[in-house]
Amino acid sequence: MVKAESGQELHGPLAGASVMSNWPFDVRLPSMSNYGALISAEFRQAPDAVRRQAVSLAQPLRELIGFLRKRQPQVVVTCARGSSAHAATFGKYLIERYLGVPVAEAAPSITSVYHKDLRLDGQPFLAISQSGRSEDLVESASSAKASGALTAAIVNDTESPLAVACDLVLPMAAGPEVSVAATKTFVASLTALLDLVALWADDRAIKAALDRLPDRLASASELDWSKGLGAQFAAGNLVILGRGPTLAIAREASLKLKEVCNIHAEAFSGAEFQHGPITLVSKDYPVLIFAVGDAAGANLAEVAADLCRKGASVLVTGESHMGTRLPTLAPDHPDTDTVCLIQSFYALAIHLAQHRGINVDQPRHLRKVTRTR
Repeated sequence: MVKAESGQELHGPLAGASVMSNWPFDVRLPSMSNYGALISAEFRQAPDAVRRQAVSLAQPLRELIGFLRKRQPQVVVTCARGSSAHAATFGKYLIERYLGVPVAEAAPSITSVYHKDLRLDGQPFLAISQSGRSEDLVESASSAKASGALTAAIVNDTESPLAVACDLVLPMAAGPEVSVAATKTFVASLTALLDLVALWADDRAIKAALDRLPDRLASASELDWSKGLGAQFAAGNLVILGRGPTLAIAREASLKLKEVCNIHAEAFSGAEFQHGPITLVSKDYPVLIFAVGDAAGANLAEVAADLCRKGASVLVTGESHMGTRLPTLAPDHPDTDTVCLIQSFYALAIHLAQHRGINVDQPRHLRKVTRTR
């Protein structure tokens, strides 16, 4: 029998668990060796992945930026599924904000199901995928290339069919990711997009913040978000809000709660939430808000205050005077700070899944590589 941290013995399915006395209620976590060992190790590898990535990206990014500066594209088209689609949302925000170039999300089914090619001559087509093995993404990239687009893949498996189908490969360099739910590959997708935009826009502030990011990610992994394991997540449904760069984080967090915690969560922009979904809110309705340190921050703060007045149970990241505050690192750069938020959230999601007795490394009905047409 294994002793818990508090000294008492735990029996039955909780044998080998530890009691986290600093949490707001008595929570017994199943042993990490049995529940979530893979994902717990992998999400902590993100800092090293980001360090490696800069070297791997240097040459292909120079080629891509050379094309972009020469052709001055009218639009960037992205194509992705799952967590990678949320990374594409982050890329849309970055490219439109710093370059002023519209970003459109391609529907893979237009090619794979409806067999229609898009007119993309001279425009960049950016596919994002951890495995690079989903047929609809490969077919979409091949169609875009045939139409005259310059195709690039942000991908972890650089020998995958998607990588082979594209003109340029931008390696995530995250290393093998065995756990079904993506963590370090999502982070690596975000930093690849930050690197791309920093070089394209010649933004030295983003580049300098990227240099500091690995150490900050390591620190973000250790932040205590245990307040998020209280009544806010006892409900069967919750809403997650973001704005600007944190909208992508809200969407990724929503997916992770479904994937690894079996909790129904929906993500909205703080503005879009007020156009109808806010009617969901009643007393103690749980809302998680990913605050942002740029011009969108004031709007999210107003939304948080309004939800508190309506009686919602609000969790807010950062220095908030409304709701329950989740700790964050000292501000550095709003866009790289956003990446740190999802790193802290991953730690919370893993612990929450363990609390619910879920083996986070083996989500029900899911496989590591999802292949769709």
